[in-house]
Amino acid sequence: MIQWDNINTVLLDMDGTLLDLHFDNHFWQEHVPLRYSEKHSMDVDSAKEEIYPRFKAAEGTMDWYCLDYWSKQLDLNVAQLKLEVDHLIAIHPHVVEFLDAVRNSGRSLILVTNAHIDSLSLKMEKTSLQGHFDQLICAHDYGMPKEDPQFWNALKQQVNYDPKTTLLVDDSLPVLKSARRYGIQYLLAVLQPDSKSPEKDVEDFTAIRSFADIMPA
Repeated sequence: MIQWDNINTVLLDMDGTLLDLHFDNHFWQEHVPLRYSEKHSMDVDSAKEEIYPRFKAAEGTMDWYCLDYWSKQLDLNVAQLKLEVDHLIAIHPHVVEFLDAVRNSGRSLILVTNAHIDSLSLKMEKTSLQGHFDQLICAHDYGMPKEDPQFWNALKQQVNYDPKTTLLVDDSLPVLKSARRYGIQYLLAVLQPDSKSPEKDVEDFTAIRSFADIMPA
């Protein structure tokens, strides 16, 4: 599946790729509406009807990933709410072994996430994955999400990588399409970002069920 001899740099997404997306899906689809309903004295179904369209409208933008934005929009402390369900944060199977194998192979290993810095910090604290990477990159520092093809050029100013010898693993199809337009050679999707949901349609992208599928020798 992967021609490891041709790869020098590995870029990995966080939510849904390394970490089970169940935490994020439960948080935004269930926990935030619950707390919003309590804050604004309405039932949960009414809260979902009110805020789900606002979530949908922000998809693919920096606002969607910005906890400060949603705290202001919903009149809630979103970062604090994440602590209430942080027991759901979990690493996908075989991730740690994969990270160690890539590092031990001498390749550059970089986490590249759209997640807000508060979310990134919480998840690194809960999982202790930070020490496995050469760098942690937060798209908020660039003011544009990975869905924007210009992101990859901005990343290149900070990370010395050659798109032709780079592997990106990401569960987001818009992100993978953006990276493909930019010219990143090796792209992999994730079949089941959320362990509690069915496998997703990855369209024309090759996908993994777990990192055991692509473990470097």
